[in-house]
Amino acid sequence: MTQPLLSVRNLNVTFDGPRGPVSALRNVSWSMGAEKIGIVGESGSGKTISSRAILGLLRPPARVEAEQMEFDGIDLRALSNRQWREVRGRRISMVMQDPRYSLNPVMTVGDQIMEAYRIHHRSSRRDARARSFEMLEAVRIKDPDRVFKAYPHQISGGMGQRVMIAMMLIPEPRLLIADEPTSALDVTVQNKILEVIDDMVSRHHMGLIFISHDLDLVSTFCDRILIMYRGRVVEECRADQLHAAQHPYTRGLLACAPRLGERREQLAVLDRQEAWEQ
Repeated sequence: MTQPLLSVRNLNVTFDGPRGPVSALRNVSWSMGAEKIGIVGESGSGKTISSRAILGLLRPPARVEAEQMEFDGIDLRALSNRQWREVRGRRISMVMQDPRYSLNPVMTVGDQIMEAYRIHHRSSRRDARARSFEMLEAVRIKDPDRVFKAYPHQISGGMGQRVMIAMMLIPEPRLLIADEPTSALDVTVQNKILEVIDDMVSRHHMGLIFISHDLDLVSTFCDRILIMYRGRVVEECRADQLHAAQHPYTRGLLACAPRLGERREQLAVLDRQEAWEQ
């Protein structure tokens, strides 16, 4: 049996609050190989917290506990800060939601991409520059010379997201986490960004964790889907079988989504049940 790229078993994240501990993740378990996993759910369901826990980005007052959290044969629970710096970015990369808040406004695009490469590879500035141009072309930027010299405020949102993808993929990671990378973009640009991500992931035989609110999007883009509700994975299914999901929460989410050409007096509302939280 092929060893999973990432395995998580009984992952719990708790925050200390003024009224006592608050559970953000509760016994989350799943595994993946070189495939595209979609994680969906409402805001606050635990999608981003789970990815940050995997990346070791949660600090006190957060408490992270897991029976297993293993990536590519590495026990992520036992890593020191120095070891995390070798894994984070080099082995696991993350594309954030809005490039305006992720790119350094006082560094050119080219310098930021070269920095991402040289941190993890011993290379000359000349080699890093050449590799950066290759990555800009790989993410389908038509004028890489202009973009390389530009500052983040001089490029569009869609182009900024492509730059972020180039920065995250230039170290050649095994796993890419994309946290709603297209939510701030219009539909046309969104499709182009998804094509870039799909092409890069397939070409380099990587794993992808794709976090989104858009059920229709993940059902066509991903291989499998995890549905989260209040810190738990309540259902897992093949992406092309999302329409046949059985959990009442998943059925409720699907019913709440408007459809083009469909006429309703009013949209459905989730009828939440206490049993979903157990």
